[in-house]
Amino acid sequence: MSLKPIEARNLSSWNGIRHGFFTREGGVSTGLYASLNCGWGSSDDQNLVAENRNRIGRFLGGDEKLGGGVVTLYQEHGTMALHVTKAPNRAALPHADAVVSNTPGLVIGVLTADCAPVLMADAEAGVIAAAHAGWRGAINDVVGSAVAEMERLGAKRERITAAVGPCISQSAYEVGPEFEATFLERDPAFSTYFTRANPNARPHFDLPAFVTMRLQAAGVGSIEDLALCTCKNESLFFSYRRKTLLGEVDYGRQISAIVVA
Repeated sequence: MSLKPIEARNLSSWNGIRHGFFTREGGVSTGLYASLNCGWGSSDDQNLVAENRNRIGRFLGGDEKLGGGVVTLYQEHGTMALHVTKAPNRAALPHADAVVSNTPGLVIGVLTADCAPVLMADAEAGVIAAAHAGWRGAINDVVGSAVAEMERLGAKRERITAAVGPCISQSAYEVGPEFEATFLERDPAFSTYFTRANPNARPHFDLPAFVTMRLQAAGVGSIEDLALCTCKNESLFFSYRRKTLLGEVDYGRQISAIVVA
């Protein structure tokens, strides 16, 4: 099975930028990790993970002289945005949840399994970013940090095109009252991102809408939400929430990647 990444229309319209929100299809991993598992942190065979990542790098036309594969960092649900110019040492990955680059041929990306991947580009400036936005990163504005770092490299906010990739949908994202309270303590207006089936039901959080709001607040010129749920689409996506519900021992991670061609 060949790679069949999902593309955002707004990012696809730019010459000189290649990207893809990759599904779990087209790789070499097996079992729980079938088949395009790209997560170094999983218990999958690391050689298979490396081949999966190299396939994505080749698909997007990455420069082999820059290390091949896809540059991802040690994600920890924070807000650090890091400018990269080459593939880091895998044994000592920098800790950051957004990768920013203006190096042609260097494929950068983020790993997710329910969190929201955000790909961004200012094609005119040749500056790109990939951000990992779980609820912690979203509430603390990791996408705003990524936009600021892009701007430091010459991008302009109003020229940035951003796409929110596959992540857990509101209907699948049941949370506890303490989760909701964390958001409302930050800003009571955040109540609009929670809904209940009835007054006594547990709240459900709208992660993609919240991330979209953060992009709007950052002044990004174009935003697209792919509106695809990782938890509900088992054939296409890995999902930590689904793994937990099914009692599985581990889970794979999909990758979303972008490159200045």
